[in-house]
Amino acid sequence: MLTPEAVLADAARVALAPAAFVIVRLDRPGERIAIDADHYYYPASMLKTPLALAAFTLVQDGIINLDETYAVTQANMTANDKDSPLVPGYVAPLHQLIELMLTISDNVATNVLFDALGRERATQIVQQRYGLTNTAFYRKLSGSEPLIVDPGWDKTHRNSHNAADAARLFELIARDEVPFARLFRGILDRQQWNNKLPAGLYPGDRFAHKTGDTDEVTHDGGILDTQEGASYVVVVYTGMHSTDANNAKFGPFMSSIRSQL
Repeated sequence: MLTPEAVLADAARVALAPAAFVIVRLDRPGERIAIDADHYYYPASMLKTPLALAAFTLVQDGIINLDETYAVTQANMTANDKDSPLVPGYVAPLHQLIELMLTISDNVATNVLFDALGRERATQIVQQRYGLTNTAFYRKLSGSEPLIVDPGWDKTHRNSHNAADAARLFELIARDEVPFARLFRGILDRQQWNNKLPAGLYPGDRFAHKTGDTDEVTHDGGILDTQEGASYVVVVYTGMHSTDANNAKFGPFMSSIRSQL
């Protein structure tokens, strides 16, 4: 059985530090490892998963619908690391915005959803209805310098969604305890950024996940279904710069812990 000591030893061996870790065995209640899970690291694009939760909740409540459309404006434009159809004047249905936000980590889709959902309303939903008390939406996302102009930001807070909340959300999705859980998980399963934790998985494993990267952090986390039939939530947040060298440390770390699961 995996232990906190083994997790830390494996992380030290590949120089994955500073970092926070959460590993939960979903089919065995009580099997949970949490190391520095409440530490604040800037969430980067990990924030997009709870934003999708807020959107799905508003759809379930009948306030918006998945086919409702939103126009992309110049005010929400910023850089993306993959090609995106979202350009000024493009009209996207809500389901496409969620898909792009999660699968290719589209920053423009995220900013459109900030406006569509309302950052205060989205924060209230995830905190009060799902217990993600360390999650909040304050500032629109920027894919590069200079930062996007965001008049709605009060300049006193940063976006938050720590490793503990990320793990809780993935667990809620895995247990079908959020709206549209199967759709949600299916989108995460189509993740196109797979150079971190998935690099250490076994053939036949499935990892529905989300990544987050900036100059100051690199993260990965999601729902792991092993080839043997066990299910886990695995979340790793780090305070390391997102570089090819640092991101390459996630795979050997996952490979080590995977052999002990």
